[in-house]
Amino acid sequence: MGSRFAFPVRVYYEDTDAAGVVYYANYLRYLERARTEWLAALGHPLAPLEREHGVVFVVRRAEIDFRRPARLGDALDVGLVVESLSRASLVARQDVRRGAEVLVDARVELACVDAAHWKPTRIPIPLPGAQAHAP
Repeated sequence: MGSRFAFPVRVYYEDTDAAGVVYYANYLRYLERARTEWLAALGHPLAPLEREHGVVFVVRRAEIDFRRPARLGDALDVGLVVESLSRASLVARQDVRRGAEVLVDARVELACVDAAHWKPTRIPIPLPGAQAHAP
């Protein structure tokens, strides 16, 4: 596994439910933002990736463990580590932390697909670990 990418998120009122905690589905949004920012930090923003290479990443599977709630105003850290990488897919280990406390653990499988035909295709850009896992 590579190094952990981290993206900061602040909990806003719009993120919370009637109980005053982050609504569970919003964690998926936080994880998505972190993956988007990770790709941008690698020099591959999503819009140019689709425009120049004709590919998009789609979530194939997501496993999430909710451990502790986040609340209004919390400063969170959303992390990502590439667990595995193949020619047309990657698996990301992600987490949401408040300081050192892990609130959410997730494992997200992504597939690279041709944007025109929605068929699996080769990842056209270098990603951390690609050399070690490519056939």
